[in-house]
Amino acid sequence: MHTFCRASLNYARDGGPAPTVVEIRDGRRADLPGWQACGFELVQHPSAVADWDDDAEVTAVHHAEVEALARTMTGADVALVSSHIRRSPQSVRQHQDLSPITFVHSDFAAGQELIRTNYLNRRPGTEVALERNATTVDQVRDAPRVVILQFWRNLGPAKMDHPLAFCDARSVSVDQGMPIHVENYGGTGATFDALALLAPDDDTSHEWYAFPELLPAEAVAFRTYDTDLVSRGEVYFTPHSAFRDPDVEVGKPARVSIETRATCLFL
Repeated sequence: MHTFCRASLNYARDGGPAPTVVEIRDGRRADLPGWQACGFELVQHPSAVADWDDDAEVTAVHHAEVEALARTMTGADVALVSSHIRRSPQSVRQHQDLSPITFVHSDFAAGQELIRTNYLNRRPGTEVALERNATTVDQVRDAPRVVILQFWRNLGPAKMDHPLAFCDARSVSVDQGMPIHVENYGGTGATFDALALLAPDDDTSHEWYAFPELLPAEAVAFRTYDTDLVSRGEVYFTPHSAFRDPDVEVGKPARVSIETRATCLFL
């Protein structure tokens, strides 16, 4: 197995941070089974977006691109993308929450309906997504299965500070997740319970991967929710965290990336 680097990741323990040095392997050279088994997957996905700084263009072009990709990857009847998050030095000046997240987490704790209520409560962007996909609020509410598949894309230099690493979902257990409350994320009003990961007793038990030097036509897809897995008490999340690449000086270059979240409905 080829190692990308060793880096310190911030886990949670007893209500406080627990920095843990882990081996991060090269996902490009690993024999990984795909997102349905290990939680994440590198995909080839060229985009027609010409200006990633233009929110209107990203919304008009890329949201539909990601919806189509998510439908193909999951087999869902409908995939909805209503917003995106850009992380860059410019974004951080808008809100500190938009800096790279440097603790081990996944985006949703079990047992909450935020994955549906964003659409049921008509948050910004949701009506456009529903109309684009000829989908009703009732279909979102009544879908028997919902999968959240997220996509992380590098928009800056291939070698960057604070890239993202992903933990093989097969190497963690449900009871290692700890709900943490998030209030008014990024100043958007979004309030929900995310999931922090508790530090393992054995630093080698969690298997971490990154994809060095991501290209513009690549993205990493990763699962953050699946109502079927939640109902069966299985691991439904993919732990992930930004980390300090020891070969890159802090901020030189800084990470520039975009994240999109597809709400995949099985009707």
